[in-house]
Amino acid sequence: WGPSIDSAFRRSISMGRVLRAQRKGHGGIFKSNTCKRQGAAKFRKLDFAERQGYVKGLVKNIVHDQGRGAPLAVVHFRDGYKYKLNKELIVAAEGMYTGQFIYCGKKAELAIGNILPLSTIPEGTAVCNIEQHTGDRSKIARASGNYAVIVSQNPDEGLTRVRLPSGMRKVLKSTCRAMIGTIAGGGRPEKPILKAGRAYFKYKAKRRRWPVVRG
Repeated sequence: WGPSIDSAFRRSISMGRVLRAQRKGHGGIFKSNTCKRQGAAKFRKLDFAERQGYVKGLVKNIVHDQGRGAPLAVVHFRDGYKYKLNKELIVAAEGMYTGQFIYCGKKAELAIGNILPLSTIPEGTAVCNIEQHTGDRSKIARASGNYAVIVSQNPDEGLTRVRLPSGMRKVLKSTCRAMIGTIAGGGRPEKPILKAGRAYFKYKAKRRRWPVVRG
């Protein structure tokens, strides 16, 4: 009876539960499809012109980015040092349009789509595409329909308090930049999915997180 117990023990070791978390760590079918994505969406690099004055950009196109709820704006800026155009992808604010001029910098006016440092934005203003650290080219409030609100300014310490989309309040450096307005594409989750096929294609563009089963 020895050999039969040995085989049963071996069988109990080999027959384990397949854990989804471990399957996701391997990658494979759980990788996201990135071949149709437009590119990294972020502000232009922070330079002397933005810190002291402003830079003018032209919105050439509003494009869809696969796997992202908000549209992207293709903005062209003149290079300050060479004869060329710099093309940037920025998450579009509600109300931006093709052919619009947007202004980035300390002396830009308060208008939808313009990018200003937090220190120059008055309290109560809705902003989006906020930098978490100065010069990181936007990290906060970038999902469709999202926005943050300037709560208070502390010019003595160079800090600004912001209310995030989650309701949490965060203190940021006043030199961090933000775009005026709310992110475009708001109200996207309000439309009911209604059928499994739409959910399938929704998550096919992102990564394999559907269908969700229990047990």
